Amino acid sequence: MSKPNILITGANGFVGGGVLARVVKAGFNAVSVSRKVAAMPAAVKQFQIAALNSATPWQQVITDCQIDVIVHAAARVHQMADDAANPLAAFRAVNTEGTLNLARQAAESGVKRFIFISSVKVNGEKTITGKPFSAGQPVSPQDAYGLSKAEAEQQLMQLAKETKMEIVIIRPPLVYGYGVKANFAAMLNLAKKNLPLPLGAIDNRRSLVALDNLVDLVVTCIDHPKAANQIFLVSDDRDVSTTELLKLMTCAAGKKPRLLPVPVSWLRLAGKLTGKQAVIDRLCGNLQLDIEHTKATLNWTPPISVEEGIKRCFMNEDLC
Repeated sequence: MSKPNILITGANGFVGGGVLARVVKAGFNAVSVSRKVAAMPAAVKQFQIAALNSATPWQQVITDCQIDVIVHAAARVHQMADDAANPLAAFRAVNTEGTLNLARQAAESGVKRFIFISSVKVNGEKTITGKPFSAGQPVSPQDAYGLSKAEAEQQLMQLAKETKMEIVIIRPPLVYGYGVKANFAAMLNLAKKNLPLPLGAIDNRRSLVALDNLVDLVVTCIDHPKAANQIFLVSDDRDVSTTELLKLMTCAAGKKPRLLPVPVSWLRLAGKLTGKQAVIDRLCGNLQLDIEHTKATLNWTPPISVEEGIKRCFMNEDLC
């Protein structure tokens, strides 16, 4: 039986690039679509698009390459300081309308399965300790990014009812790994510098997912019969506190943690006085995911541990 032809959008990005590398290694026929041309393995067919929106033409690529499965990782990503005049409209144009345009053309062209990389932000921003988000609960997005993803999910599931194309939705929390950007990269840099930090007494619980674990789930969903028309939450299946995470990072960087046990109430007061309350809330708050549905449905478990995932963030780096 021949391997299916896989089209990956956003293959130049952090998640899409990880999926592409794994798909090629697994022997699938891979097609990359992104806005910028980049170096790719010789076996990968590469196509460039000007933009991802409601008018992007997809059918020729899908038909010419005889695509069986699409992994849609391209997105307008969450931004802390969004300078768009209308952020919700900007997110919807790419994440909702662009996604549905691709999915509709895929269904018309006979694509068998469409895997959508969504976000746990569809569920919300934080959880109460001991009450993690689950795939079956009502969605409650709190920002424009989460809302655009939630709307895309809803319309994709409707499309599954109207066509023969199967939909798979995957909601990851923060994804980390070698080459990660933004706040997680800043924390890794702090760990390498090993500066004393007042973050040694935070007893929260946060679900994260290593890039390798997310990619493994995506590849599992390419042809797993029970993945059809399902929503899957994904994590490393072990929640960590911010304090524990920083300790793991520091140890992975070959240093001894230097975290001062400053009370969380003091941190929150400092955040309020300095206008950094949102930053402190993220450092001290809970965000837990229940992935039992994912594990039971697919007979899947994350292949690497949190410790190993953190170590891989420093891959090929000189830590001396």
